[in-house]
Amino acid sequence: MNEQKTNKLDNYKIELDNLIVNVDIIHNEKDFVPTYNLSILNISPMTQMILSNIRDEFVTRANAAAAIRASEKEPVETIQDRFRREINSLIIKYFPKIDEQNKELLVSYVMRENLGLGNIEFLLKDRQLEEIVINSSREPVWVYHKKFGWLKTNVLIPSEDKIRHYATTIARDVEKEITVLKPLLDAHLLTGERVNATLQPISTFGNTITIRKFAEKPWTIVDFINTNTMSYDAAAVVWLAVENELSMIIAGGTGTGKTSTLNVVCNFFPPNQRIISIEDTREITLPNNLHWVPMETRLPNPEGKGEITMLDLVVNSLRMRPDRIVVGEIRRKEEAEVLFEAMHTGHSVYVTIHANDARETVARLTNPPLDIPKMLLPAVSLVLVQSRNRRIGTRRTFQIAEITETGDAKVLYQHDPRADKFNQVAEWGRLMETLNLFTGLTSQEVKQDIEDKKSLLKYLVKQNITDVHQLGMFFARYYTRKK
Repeated sequence: MNEQKTNKLDNYKIELDNLIVNVDIIHNEKDFVPTYNLSILNISPMTQMILSNIRDEFVTRANAAAAIRASEKEPVETIQDRFRREINSLIIKYFPKIDEQNKELLVSYVMRENLGLGNIEFLLKDRQLEEIVINSSREPVWVYHKKFGWLKTNVLIPSEDKIRHYATTIARDVEKEITVLKPLLDAHLLTGERVNATLQPISTFGNTITIRKFAEKPWTIVDFINTNTMSYDAAAVVWLAVENELSMIIAGGTGTGKTSTLNVVCNFFPPNQRIISIEDTREITLPNNLHWVPMETRLPNPEGKGEITMLDLVVNSLRMRPDRIVVGEIRRKEEAEVLFEAMHTGHSVYVTIHANDARETVARLTNPPLDIPKMLLPAVSLVLVQSRNRRIGTRRTFQIAEITETGDAKVLYQHDPRADKFNQVAEWGRLMETLNLFTGLTSQEVKQDIEDKKSLLKYLVKQNITDVHQLGMFFARYYTRKK
């Protein structure tokens, strides 16, 4: 009988609360997708068996404490302190000679298993993961890895009740609920990750949880250039547009990196202007030297009160004397109308939208549900389109287009996927006219300015300045000295 060939693709370690976990990414030739294997290194299998007994004994006490909390409405922190003390006593009971350091390690392990998200928390700690997916208790947890794409893990959730418990825990921490009557949940973890959960029978195979992780370190223009996500030419054009206060729409499909690109575009903001950002969940991180006011929407409470919509914040932002308005995503006609009105009254607006290319962006804007009159579109100067090659997992700036006087998209630059190059495919038209009208720059001066900006970007890449706050200081000095 022939043995199946196994290829180890990667290996690294994760540490969480003194627990060290080994990650092996393995591809077996009989499998269609590689496997992501977690193994805790500093807890032996025998110790894990004993900890399983401790968890079983703890469950009875935990249920009793939950009943107390329900009747007396004790704060979560109080209950957690009580649980920690009881787990501590159980650890001492089973391991009477344990030292303080190892006792704390085991207490954290049991706490995570019973009050946290168990092994899912190790996946949350892995910076290489973008998505964590629980489809049901009948199959392992799936993850989306930055380098290898979708992977099956060796993490199993023992029951549908456990998945529901995780969803309820997430909802409770952010003062929401998920029940049989309300089986859909959109929320975010206290650490910021976006969470969607569904309960049976809405999801027929079982209860589900989908967690989209956010980058701990915000993407910067240097990161984009280093990873070939954006070319020097594209970066210089974007910088030129931002410097001259031209409004921009960032388009792309799901997972193409629209929000990351929005964050990169914001790297170029000058320090002497007031910036208002509006998002459903905070993802943007701007340099700390900027005059920046971040704002978030709010869903209604279980009684249906207290909702703050994107439209509420967009309208309110116009009363805050903004120079730049940054919006996570527009989805409704009213929001789009207010933003285009802001552009026509002299505000620079930067917003994301779901569309696969520049012409589709125009179609999305001018048809339901947004339904913006085409005659208003020239308020936008540039459309920047991001794409993602799902086969090999790369993200690229796909197109830069200008909006013509008639509201159509004219592609100026486009990515060639075969050569992996970003090429100019048309001469500037209205974009050059706008720059000439408001700045007096000639076409030759614009070309020279782009070359100067490319030189500065090459310097930043050479120095490997990837910290968003250091970049903020660099661009602040650039604008000050240039003036």
